[in-house]
Amino acid sequence: MCGMSTTGAPTLEMLWESDDPAGVLLTRFGLTDGRTARDWVATALSRHWGIEVSDCRRIVMSDHNALAWLTTTSGELVAKWSVAPPRFARLSELAELTVWLGERGAPVSAPILTLDGSAHVESGGALLMLQRLIEGEPLEVTNPDQIRAAGASLARLHGELARYPHAGRLLQHSPTPGSSLPARVTSWLDEKPRHVPSPLLTSMRRLLGTAPSEPMPTQLLHGDFRAANILCAGPRVLAIIDFEEASFDHPIAELARSAVMLGTKFRNWGPVSSGVRAALLAGYESERPLSAAESRWWDILVGWYSLTMVPPDHDPTGWLAAAAEHLERVAPGRAT
Repeated sequence: MCGMSTTGAPTLEMLWESDDPAGVLLTRFGLTDGRTARDWVATALSRHWGIEVSDCRRIVMSDHNALAWLTTTSGELVAKWSVAPPRFARLSELAELTVWLGERGAPVSAPILTLDGSAHVESGGALLMLQRLIEGEPLEVTNPDQIRAAGASLARLHGELARYPHAGRLLQHSPTPGSSLPARVTSWLDEKPRHVPSPLLTSMRRLLGTAPSEPMPTQLLHGDFRAANILCAGPRVLAIIDFEEASFDHPIAELARSAVMLGTKFRNWGPVSSGVRAALLAGYESERPLSAAESRWWDILVGWYSLTMVPPDHDPTGWLAAAAEHLERVAPGRAT
């Protein structure tokens, strides 16, 4: 069909869920098997992009999203589609955002435009986009050059996102903070999470008491800047991918959260060292130095985000120890 070769069925995988992928393909996506999914994608590419598919190697699913790795007459491509109609308006806006970023030279995976110049199509109850395959690997937190490059890339991305002319349109479909940084941290502390030792909560509250009162800018942000979404080759960042969590907040909030979660990929999330966080910050400030208020919030937010990552039960990767180490170093008084 549509130039498709008689290759075998694509491998079906789940990105992070433990559900049976064949069952998910049928119940969530309405496709009976891998060959049916392959042929549906091939037909859509032929009709809307004028591209013929010769092979589909794998299909990876997560929630109501799917990715298919394709060999085509236009090279190695990745088709991405969603079957969650309430998200279509937001996903469409995000596609337009990545097209704009790509045109400005930002390292993103921008959609390939259809024959009629659109960044996406609706077909068979799905919103479908097409991108070029980027031959990179997720960032390694053991590579200092990659970490610094990632920090610099995030700073440049923040600069571009602050200039996006259609941010107001995207704001209608995106999460916003809803409250100030002090209010957010205070609210979490007031809930007194029982799995976090009280001395650490006390240290966090003392640290919050040193927060500056100066206002800080709020803007459009990536929303999920971590190793899984930063593709690298050697010391270079090739692409920042997956803008689906894009939101509006303070840049320092994203920088601190990203520093805490930088090493997380798909499973077995764990903390990074203080040296890794410092390298990311140094890379960021090489392009966009922090203000005095942001510098103070850095320590506060790294401490808070570290505490929020402590699991309620078993802690095999050491989130509690990482949070305690940071607070011991920066909070007034002793953390433990």
